[in-house]
Amino acid sequence: MSRRVIFLLCSGMLALMLLAACKKNDTPQPASSVQVLKPVAVAKSNSTKIFVHYMPWFDTPESSSDGKWGIHWRMANCNPDIIDSSGRRQIASWFYPLIGPYATSDRDVIEYHLLLMKYVGIDGVLFDWYGANQLYDYPTILKNTEAVIQFTDKVGLSFAIVYEDRTVKAAVDANPEEDGIYLAQQDMGYVEQNYFNAANYIRIDEKPLLLLFGPEYFHASVQWKEIWNAFSQPPLFLVLNGKYAEVGNVAAGEYLWVDASAIADKYTRLKTFKYWMAGAYPGFKDYYKEGGWGNGLGFTYDYNNGKLFQDMLNQANAQGAKYLQLITWNDFGEGTMIEPTLEFGFTFLEQLQAFTGVAYSKNELELIHRLFLLRKNLATDATAQKQLNQVFYYLVALRVDEAKQLIESLE
Repeated sequence: MSRRVIFLLCSGMLALMLLAACKKNDTPQPASSVQVLKPVAVAKSNSTKIFVHYMPWFDTPESSSDGKWGIHWRMANCNPDIIDSSGRRQIASWFYPLIGPYATSDRDVIEYHLLLMKYVGIDGVLFDWYGANQLYDYPTILKNTEAVIQFTDKVGLSFAIVYEDRTVKAAVDANPEEDGIYLAQQDMGYVEQNYFNAANYIRIDEKPLLLLFGPEYFHASVQWKEIWNAFSQPPLFLVLNGKYAEVGNVAAGEYLWVDASAIADKYTRLKTFKYWMAGAYPGFKDYYKEGGWGNGLGFTYDYNNGKLFQDMLNQANAQGAKYLQLITWNDFGEGTMIEPTLEFGFTFLEQLQAFTGVAYSKNELELIHRLFLLRKNLATDATAQKQLNQVFYYLVALRVDEAKQLIESLE
């Protein structure tokens, strides 16, 4: 038999073997390298800009500098190392995160949170920000905040800062020689230099958005005018509802927050300002008294199986709010979290999907949860992690079917 004939026979047999192998396994095989995909914006039928208030203060023994659980899981008297018969850790909250207590800086947690936000139609994240000084756990909060910020652009979300001026009071109380105005100016300078110029920083009418949780320390407009000297590009500044007079005209308006007043009363100042941000929360039940942090705030709001959250979303629509802050993503200490919990599941996020008018449902939210579980279950499998990186990029590009196929191949 000639060499040419033998070659043709061998080639034919090899082709048949390859064809048989392909027919045996129709599952798309992952590429050897990850295809980095740019985020695609989620289409929404509701034009309201949706922002979510985010608490970046959670730590676990693995993430904290002292090897302990962060204070916001512990408060004064809880010990998350104590685990009950159902597998739940003892945390300072009436409610339990679906993924368990976590570290804000955990890359898998950040991916999980931001992807969930994307698929419910949230536009941007408002970070509760404690300043840049070195007191208490403030450096950890700063580190955690910036860990999440780095990820927002990859997912296609914007972000802005909510400043807590009471942190200046804490610094002055700890060291009376400190100049409070100077400390606040330092914080504002940090915000401008490190955040305002980010391509995905939230801007309204071409101005960077800055919220103030308060004021809770500086209560005179002359003080805020002096603090404002730190800015080369003054932001669009919103303060807590009812607090405008304490800040003066450096503020552009107010934003709604949870308090003891009735929902209808919260909207009375809506038409007072050109810029006003509505709010919606699922309920309120703080753990401060039980956790050993004082007597609590003295009021509660019943979750009523999601009815309160729906009523507040409907009120924002009825009032024609252009901007809406969700209060909050994850304040477990006050029970205003909308992130998935054992008690509520995905309820609040499904309501939000209906409100924003996205073309997604609980199915996509569960898929993102499955991605998180695989991240943890296959943590030491480098090949699997590379495939999960591809799942992430499929999801940010809204290629859900491809993400689902790849997840199913790993489960």
